[in-house]
Amino acid sequence: MRTVRAPKNAEPVAIEIAIQRASRLRGLPTNRLMRAWITHALRRFRTTASLTVRIVDASEGAALNERWRGKRGPTNVLSFPAAGLERIAPELLGDIVLCAPVLKTEAAAQRKTIAAHCAHLLVHGTLHLLGYDHEKPRDAEKMERLETELLGELEFADPYAERP
Repeated sequence: MRTVRAPKNAEPVAIEIAIQRASRLRGLPTNRLMRAWITHALRRFRTTASLTVRIVDASEGAALNERWRGKRGPTNVLSFPAAGLERIAPELLGDIVLCAPVLKTEAAAQRKTIAAHCAHLLVHGTLHLLGYDHEKPRDAEKMERLETELLGELEFADPYAERP
């Protein structure tokens, strides 16, 4: 796995990112890399933020997906914005849940590195916490363009480009 760092000329930010590893699956990027990718995405929008990333196994991912989205089976990433707390905790963004086995399976199927797919899912989840969505085509295009730009700055390929 290659090392990816945040830009050297970036402004300092006060961003707290807790990472919970509830999955025993190995081969995922380090907490330090994950924090760097999320911080890079946030830096454009916020100078302070707090969020949690929870890395889960398939059973927990499926339970969360069914409870909160009404869909069966695990999904790659879920975002839970901390809506309604802006007045008392403006820095609190919410939670991102990554399902480790889905992440690894998708990365292999898409011929991407685990790091590239993980970075994409974390940037995607972070943008959801910031209020972006992809329900309407125009919103999806805007969000995908921003994801591609942020990942490019981190030296990852366009996650939406066709793979050979």
